[in-house]
Amino acid sequence: MPFITTAATEKETYDVIVVGSGAGGGQTAYTLTMDGARVLMLEAGRKYDPVAETPMFQTPDLAPLREEGTSDKPFGFYDATIDGGWDVPDEPYVQTSTDDAGRFDWWRARMLGGRTNHWGRIALRDGPYDFKPYSRDGLGFDWPISYAEMAPYYDKVELLVGVYGANDGLENTPNSSPGCLLPPPKPRVSDLLIAAGAHKLGIPAIAGHRAVLTQQLDWKNSPARLHPGNRAAQKIIAAEMQRRAACFWATPCGRGCSIRANYQSTTVHLPPALATGKLDILTDAMVYEVTLGKNGNATGVGFVDKATGTQRHVAARAVVLAASACESVRILLNSKSTQFPNGLGNSSGKLGKYLMDTVGTSLSGQVPLLESLPPHNEDGASGGHMYTPWWRYGDASKLGFARGYHIEFGGGRSMPGLGTAAGLEWLTGGSYGAKFKQDARRYYGSFVGFDGRGEMIPNEHSYCEIDPTVKDKWGIPVLRFHWQWSQHETRQAAHMQKTFAEIIGAMGGRVHGRVETDGAKAIAPGGSIIHEVGGAIMGADAKTSVTDRWCQTWGVNNLFLADGAPFPSNADKNPTLTIMANAWRVADQILERMRRKEL
Repeated sequence: MPFITTAATEKETYDVIVVGSGAGGGQTAYTLTMDGARVLMLEAGRKYDPVAETPMFQTPDLAPLREEGTSDKPFGFYDATIDGGWDVPDEPYVQTSTDDAGRFDWWRARMLGGRTNHWGRIALRDGPYDFKPYSRDGLGFDWPISYAEMAPYYDKVELLVGVYGANDGLENTPNSSPGCLLPPPKPRVSDLLIAAGAHKLGIPAIAGHRAVLTQQLDWKNSPARLHPGNRAAQKIIAAEMQRRAACFWATPCGRGCSIRANYQSTTVHLPPALATGKLDILTDAMVYEVTLGKNGNATGVGFVDKATGTQRHVAARAVVLAASACESVRILLNSKSTQFPNGLGNSSGKLGKYLMDTVGTSLSGQVPLLESLPPHNEDGASGGHMYTPWWRYGDASKLGFARGYHIEFGGGRSMPGLGTAAGLEWLTGGSYGAKFKQDARRYYGSFVGFDGRGEMIPNEHSYCEIDPTVKDKWGIPVLRFHWQWSQHETRQAAHMQKTFAEIIGAMGGRVHGRVETDGAKAIAPGGSIIHEVGGAIMGADAKTSVTDRWCQTWGVNNLFLADGAPFPSNADKNPTLTIMANAWRVADQILERMRRKEL
């Protein structure tokens, strides 16, 4: 009985408790159960089935407010996020500053699968430089592992979830092993024009990497690569791969996918894990602490049954926190004991420290060459078909900031919405009636947009802690956030703006709005890119980190983290693929320790 009640958990014996059901939790549960471990997954939100619930073909005109965003649905009515956002009812958090430059906004998704139902599906590998940033420039921290150690797990995740892209062999942009990547979709007209403009400036533009199926997965050969020698696991995943269809470009990925063409934990990780018969899932279970035994090991977790408001406890041989970086940190900080009076795993005093997000800024423009184009086929993924990886490694002294960024760009004739023909006055001088209709047709599809996604260097001033007075509806103390960008990040944001404007100019286009030269004004607030990592960083020294190289908390041998919390750096690459690869690595270590009777 895979979806169970609170009472049922008290009758079962589990090898591992996994807290969280997103990228880290889903991958951990998948890896453990496929190898025979008995797992209980606890999810704070409700059960969610994208196959049944995804609005696949609804157009914006059928939605309230023509699908425009609201405070409870910031990304529009059809967005997959349920009971989530930057403000979750009954679950406050505290900001020590409300200024854009010093504010951290915390996005949460209280639903099975977490943020994987909503995310942009950009799936980039960290490169060799990204695992050893301190060794390169003396800033931040090195990972206690190398790219070579993570590479086999990147291969596995790409094979399992399905990632389109190409091997371009650029600096610190690693190639995947043969057969791991699916063919990328063809560039759109706007992509080709952007790429041509970028190339004039010596800026590369290559195939994007996104977790979307452009063709069916290789269910005949990949299962053996994923699970060598495990015939039962191979049979299960081969069947699940056949149930996933290639994308037919009908629906934005952020809505979810009823044909399972994109990656969501709920359509990729959890179905095969449930098929093993080894996974139980309890939803609406709000974990608030990890409990310890007299021997100093974790005995299980305490949680609130949200249906009744009662506190319950479940036990297991090992505990894995994968509730998202800040939520996992919150659980640890609230898990106080005689041995850990300042929070579980906090002997170093570093728990909650070195919180990071992605540096972000945006700019758009209009390109006359794209005006009044004849109708043509612009089918494709709802995200980028191409992108620009960082191209100026070694130029930090010239640029004035230490780390780089990648560029996500796009254009074309997307599905018309409420704002499609709005705000044209800067081009038309204002028009109405028949002239307005002519202008709307002329300019439709002639706009291009650029988003920079850059690396933040961890600093002492960006962290979270438990607020001494505020609690949520369930009586659980909440997080209080402190945030500060350094000049490395603000100068990087200003450079993004300048670069975007130069590309638009090279295309023969014109910038919409102002090119912001003040990076402190250009940079998006902390948390707004929804890439936060850190807070329980891994390291080689227990005095300066929270977990070891296996993401095991120092001093508690059977407590692991499998989300972004252990990241000691946050490369310009979006973190989800690395979260999954690392979670697989951690789960393999847990399995090995169980085989050795060490857990």
